[in-house]
This record gives sequence, C-alpha cells and structure tokens, in this order.
Amino acid sequence: MFATYLIGLREGLEATLVVSILVAFLVKSQRRDRLPQVWAGVGLAVALSVLFGWLIEYTSTSLLSRSEDRELFEAITSVAAVVFVTWMIFWMRRAARTIAGELRGKLTEALAVGSLAVAGMAFLAVIREGLETALIFYSAAQGAAGDSGPLLALIGGIVTAVVLGVLLYLSALRINLGKFFTWTGALLILVAAGILKYGVHDFQEAGVLPGLNNLAFDITGVLDPTTWYAALLAGMFNVTPAPTVLEMIAWVAYAVPVLLLFLRPARRKPAPAATTTTVTERGADTGAEAEAASTPQRA
Repeated sequence: MFATYLIGLREGLEATLVVSILVAFLVKSQRRDRLPQVWAGVGLAVALSVLFGWLIEYTSTSLLSRSEDRELFEAITSVAAVVFVTWMIFWMRRAARTIAGELRGKLTEALAVGSLAVAGMAFLAVIREGLETALIFYSAAQGAAGDSGPLLALIGGIVTAVVLGVLLYLSALRINLGKFFTWTGALLILVAAGILKYGVHDFQEAGVLPGLNNLAFDITGVLDPTTWYAALLAGMFNVTPAPTVLEMIAWVAYAVPVLLLFLRPARRKPAPAATTTTVTERGADTGAEAEAASTPQRA
C-alpha cells in the first residue's frame, strides 16, 4: 500500500502545485472572477481521470474473458505505466525552472480569450497528472483484487498532497521541495522497476515471453511470502522470493541505469541561491519554482 500512497502523494502534489500557480496568478492579477472556471476545469479533469481508471479496471475484469487476454492487457498497462513514471520524473526535474512562468503565460492568453479558455487551461494542466495517476495506480495495485487497501492508500496520498499544497499556499508550511521530489522520484523508480517486473511476469503468463518456470533463484525459505515483511516488500517494490530470470533481468536493466541517471551529481550552473520556500502570492510563485530553486540542475 505504500507504493500507491506514494503515487497519490507525488502526483497529487504536482497537480496541487499546478493549481496553486493558476490560483495565485489570478488572485495577484485581481481576476478572482475567473476562479470558478479554474475549479470547473480542475473538477472535469478529476472526473475524467476517475472515469479512465474505472474503464481500465472494467476492461480487465469484464470485457476480457480469457485469462491470457487479461494477463496481456495487464502486461501492456504495466509497461505503459513504467514509461509514464519515468517520463514524469525526468520531465518534472527538467521543467521545474520554467513551469510556473509558462503556466502564467498560457493563463494570460486564456484570460484574453474568455472563460472557456480559462477552464480549458486548468483542465489541461491537471488532466495529465490524473490520467498518469489512474494508469500507474492500476499497474501498481495488480494482484490486490478485492482488497480496498491500495485504493484507500491512493486516496490518502492525494488527500495528504492537497493538505500540503494548501498549507504551502497559505505560507503555513515550509518544505524543501527539491529534496522531496528527489527522494520520492528515487522511490518511484524502484516502484516502476517492480511494475515492469510484474509486467514481464504477465507477458510470460500470457505466453508472449518464455521462461515462466525458469527461476532466477528461490529464497522462499528465507523470505516467507506469508510474513508481513515479505508482503510489505512485494506491495512496495514487487520483491518476490522466486522471480523468473527474465523478471530479474528486466528489474535490474531498468532500476540500475535509471537510478544512476536520476541521482548522478549535477553540473552546477550559475543560479540564484538555493532556498527552502513556501507557496505564496509573491509574483504568483509556487512550489514548482521552489523545487527548481532547491534542486541542483543536472546534466
């Protein structure tokens, strides 16, 4: 459940910071009359994200009758989720320094067009995070059918993110967002490696990949699947006591290079001094810019 909580927290905070940028800009610009359109766009994005998550689950449980088809569908969604996680982590690191300015520029253009453009701007700013969350959650929660724990953990992560975002906006909380996104990014890479490992297993179950019975090792005697710590490792990072050779190859081939690339030392460039900041209305700055200020720029 920790994995789904982390997904909700990370994606939820990114979406909350984006909304904070839009709200802060409108407040500072004395355009509070456009706030209802922003919330309408955000609400529509959330509703469509929930619908997308339901469609994925419905497709897997109701539309696909053969077990092989379900395994193949789950494998494909797992690979897609890994792609989205990887792209999201590196995109946030690269775009953090400019995202606030770009959003404010787009919102200025939308204000000149009209209320529908403002709602559309807010919708597009949030829908990406919502669709990513739905897809990643489905992939991370596979194998927990009938268990409401992962869903509750995801909701808990999103609620935590919203609370943190509001406190940051109200200047009631100070967080080094650079460190936050770095640590959660590293953990999500491990979660994504586990999702990829699960996807490879599903491909093997579907008969697309060979080697379903070719185990890399079997440490069931040491890591008893019935123990709480084995369940915790399996739920967080899909660490299992008897993986196949292809599963382990996929896990190592993804986790090691991606982690090294993500955590490699930065080549510093001249920049303003690092800060630990709050989300306030000063220049409509938000946590996205705070992350940029507190995160060393990597090559």
